[in-house]
Amino acid sequence: MDNKKGRRYEVVKWMVVFAIGVCTGLVGLFVDFFVRLFTQLKFGVVQTSVEECSQKGCLALSLLELLGFNLTFVFLASLLVLIEPVAAGSGIPEVKCYLNGVKVPGIVRLRTLLCKVLGVLFSVAGGLFVGKEGPMIHSGSVVGAGLPQFQSISLRKIQFNFPYFRSDRDKRDFVSAGAAAGVAAAFGAPIGGTLFSLEEGSSFWNQGLTWKVLFCSMSATFTLNFFRSGIQFGSWGSFQLPGLLNFGEFKCSDSDKKCHLWTAMDLGFFVVMGVIGGLLGATFNCLNKRLAKYRMRNVHPKPKLVRVLESLLVSLVTTVVVFVASMVLGECRQMSSSSQIGNDSFQLQVTEDVNSSIKTFFCPNDTYNDMATLFFNPQESAILQLFHQDGTFSPVTLASFFILYFLLACWTYGVSVPSGLFVPSLLCGAAFGRLVANVLKSYIGLGHIYSGTFALIGAAAFLGGVVRMTISLTVILIESTNEITYGLPIMVTLMVAKWTGDFFNKGIYDIHVGLRGVPLLEWETEVEMDKLRASDIMEPNLTYVYPHTRIQSLVSILRTTVHHAFPVVTENRGNEKEFMKGNQLISNNIKFKKSSILTRAGEQRKRSQSMKSYPSSELRNMCDEHIASEEPAEKEDLLQQMLERRYTPYPNLYPDQSPSEDWTMEERFRPLTFHGLILRSQLVTLLVRGVCYSESQSSASQPRLSYAEMAEDYPRYPDIHDLDLTLLNPRMIVDVTPYMNPSPFTVSPNTHVSQVFNLFRTMGLRHLPVVNAVGEIVGIVTRHNLTSEFLQARLRQHYQTI
Repeated sequence: MDNKKGRRYEVVKWMVVFAIGVCTGLVGLFVDFFVRLFTQLKFGVVQTSVEECSQKGCLALSLLELLGFNLTFVFLASLLVLIEPVAAGSGIPEVKCYLNGVKVPGIVRLRTLLCKVLGVLFSVAGGLFVGKEGPMIHSGSVVGAGLPQFQSISLRKIQFNFPYFRSDRDKRDFVSAGAAAGVAAAFGAPIGGTLFSLEEGSSFWNQGLTWKVLFCSMSATFTLNFFRSGIQFGSWGSFQLPGLLNFGEFKCSDSDKKCHLWTAMDLGFFVVMGVIGGLLGATFNCLNKRLAKYRMRNVHPKPKLVRVLESLLVSLVTTVVVFVASMVLGECRQMSSSSQIGNDSFQLQVTEDVNSSIKTFFCPNDTYNDMATLFFNPQESAILQLFHQDGTFSPVTLASFFILYFLLACWTYGVSVPSGLFVPSLLCGAAFGRLVANVLKSYIGLGHIYSGTFALIGAAAFLGGVVRMTISLTVILIESTNEITYGLPIMVTLMVAKWTGDFFNKGIYDIHVGLRGVPLLEWETEVEMDKLRASDIMEPNLTYVYPHTRIQSLVSILRTTVHHAFPVVTENRGNEKEFMKGNQLISNNIKFKKSSILTRAGEQRKRSQSMKSYPSSELRNMCDEHIASEEPAEKEDLLQQMLERRYTPYPNLYPDQSPSEDWTMEERFRPLTFHGLILRSQLVTLLVRGVCYSESQSSASQPRLSYAEMAEDYPRYPDIHDLDLTLLNPRMIVDVTPYMNPSPFTVSPNTHVSQVFNLFRTMGLRHLPVVNAVGEIVGIVTRHNLTSEFLQARLRQHYQTI
């Protein structure tokens, strides 16, 4: 690529990033509009019914109406998850895995986006204790992955000849931008979104990406803001509603001169709240993990209908608990004469929202039901109530609400519906914070404290205890409150909550990643792991190809292994014994070379002796079958023969060199000079396009493919099992050297594990060859070899052998 093409490429990248931000904002607008519509419809009907039935005594009918709405919505959400199972949950663990370098099947498909968006719309409207903010992050990621491709597997007929961004690295960068745009649209926090993508998501980051991701987040925030402000206020271009969730403005009333948002003395209480939030978060995560394990054992193996029934059961219990708690546990509180704070339209709007969402269920005139006010409102309105409502909520109500909400939210996260965890955690924590403020005001006599601040800190403490995010969550909450003075208390609280929670278990997203068995790489290895070297963790038993390989060997390798890359090698044989006889100096040098160079055979022998896990029978089973050396009469028979046998460690290029029972470890693991790496997708593309030459010809006669032709099928390359073998001549030879990577990253066998880990993670590698001092490949390191479980096992083995 020359400079001119490079500049054009960069311009297109900026345009695509802008388009991702705008589309993510529009997705957020769609979700918000219909959730608001369905929720108003449901609560409008139920409120009228409850007010009539309170006098007539037909409350059971009101409950049935509410159940009818909720069960219908939740049933629709569950059906959408049956269509695309990856759409369940918040999607943040899956996005985290994807950005860490693990391809979770179906996670960034168009069908997943449609099921996710429609599903979260119905699950939130259905009264489940879930949020729409987490799924927004997943939705943004799908938009980021799909938009630059200009094609979809769900819409095969729509094809654009768009030659850019045909690599996994570009796709991952756009998914980072999409995830950040999702956070920005959900919370109106573009900087928080950028930091979220950096902290929680991307393993591989560069400076140029930061600017693009921030631009994408800004595009999403202001697209959503523009349309929401226009639709709700009719004032297009005024930008008054920054995100799906905003906390309003925290401000003491002008009449109260003693009131301060927070004081230095309050920091002590905030630290204690952080500790309690961390403990509550650890409890939430522990309970949810047990529930998830129970589901994996008892719900998931059963027919899919069982998952739908579980979702309906959760909806039924939630609805009944909400209705009964409002009727039995709610207290009738006197309405306060709320003074209008400020004169800007947004603050008036928040005040009106708070006052209009007060529910008078089962209460006489001029009083309101505090429990119903929290339960019979959208969660965002309930959070605003706890942050800004001047009227008090009784401690009993807040405690009851917190316990019920905590248990039901924990049960709900993990059922087969799209569900976010941010808003339920914020609401749960806000109730806890408000309860602390009530206790301090009423029972300890601290009249100066501002209840809204304590509600906010409680929300931060509980959310931090559950998800264990620090940098991004601090900035998201500051941007949502629009109050920079809250920076210190929020940061202190989140740090304390994280440290307390980490003492007991991991964050909720890490727990779910672990339950899925995804080999996620952390930011760095433990210090103790530096006792291991690359030679201790590598895989010495290699599957490799030669620079010129017969088609029969390639097909056999590809069909009988699942590796995604293969070293390209030549065998290293020298008549060194003859040299050693004549000259002592040469002999000593060769001996030193032999003693200091790690070989595959030596490493394999050492492992066999230390682990006793590589019995000779296993070696025999692996090597006892090989291709007949004579040429069969018909091609098809040869191919069938070849595919039925198990793949031996050596592609049989030279019939006289087939593995034999009598071979020593050195002969089995003979020295191999390393020349490069070639990917499975490249080998399959070469076979599909018939790139080969016959033995009687020169390799120069082999057809050449351009880079564009090699990348044409990205991201869905053909599968080797779909290949029509009758079209291939098994004796033809493929020259892979023009297509291999001749200079991949490599490490020495003596490299410390921390260096191996840092190189692998920061460069976004999938395969890291281990090459000794004389250029021989002795093993390969993949993601599996760097997971914490594998490293711990190797460390234990290392201690046993010392």
